[in-house]
Amino acid sequence: MDILVTGGAGFIGGHLAERFVRDGHDVVVLDNFDPYYDRRLKEHNVKVAREATEASEGTYELVEGDVRDENLVADLVGGVDYVYHQAAQAGVRANIEPRKYHTVNVDGTLNVLDAARETDLERIVFASSSSVYGKARYLPYDEAHVTEPVSPYGASKLAAERYGLVYGDRYDVPFVSLRYFTVYGPRMRPNMAISNFVSRCTNGDPPEIYGDGSKTRDFTYIEDVLDANRTLLHEDAADGEILNIGSTDTISIERLAETVRDELAPDLDIVYSEGYDIDAEHTHADISKASELLGYEPSRTIEEGVREFIAWYRDNRAWYEPLVRGE
Repeated sequence: MDILVTGGAGFIGGHLAERFVRDGHDVVVLDNFDPYYDRRLKEHNVKVAREATEASEGTYELVEGDVRDENLVADLVGGVDYVYHQAAQAGVRANIEPRKYHTVNVDGTLNVLDAARETDLERIVFASSSSVYGKARYLPYDEAHVTEPVSPYGASKLAAERYGLVYGDRYDVPFVSLRYFTVYGPRMRPNMAISNFVSRCTNGDPPEIYGDGSKTRDFTYIEDVLDANRTLLHEDAADGEILNIGSTDTISIERLAETVRDELAPDLDIVYSEGYDIDAEHTHADISKASELLGYEPSRTIEEGVREFIAWYRDNRAWYEPLVRGE
């Protein structure tokens, strides 16, 4: 298969590109190397994906460009069978003007959708987010839960997702939206809670929680996200659908900090700082729809995934830790 991964040098996109290459596919990655987080992480993701070609029949091509470039996107989409659209301006509480979320996440998605109208594309798989739900009316969230995002990021993801469904209905563009719930694992974004807790405990610093630690999250291990995405290379049952991709295994931020602390530095005390009002109180995914349509099943508890990440962190500390600590 010929596959385009937009945002393919990022965390999830980088893992997808690497896995598709290892599976023997021909992969084109589009990424603009936005400095939202350290470019060195994206360069490492590119390096790993390129190295995957050495033991595979798959190929890898990097195009440094932007999903807001309509002509470039049209050219790339026209040459592939599948598009995994991961490119986005990330950050729920980032100090970024709302219009940038719109131009990247909405206009960029429209460029992909418009290009797909002119091709015989097999499928667009869109990376959406649990941020589209906003304040929980009930838990776990199912896909029918009201969507009232409380951040520009969440609003832009919802708008892009809706455009995709409209294009699927009106223009026969095969489109699937995967709503991810806090994805973590090796090579995760350096500013995530887990990576920060691990870094601090590894260096003898107490894990720091923003708020009182009572907020809960449904953390999803990267391998489970990859499995859902790979299934969509041969499964069309989810075309035109929205699917939650989570773990169903929730944990409070305080318990998460304790889990990391107990594994690495049991004598440390946890410290607390002022929280962020824009953060969701709780997230919890109902994955019954993804299970029914894709056979999706999470493979790890949060405790198992954290232990795997800690082992990876220890093996990769020399290059990864400076990114987490902003050095």
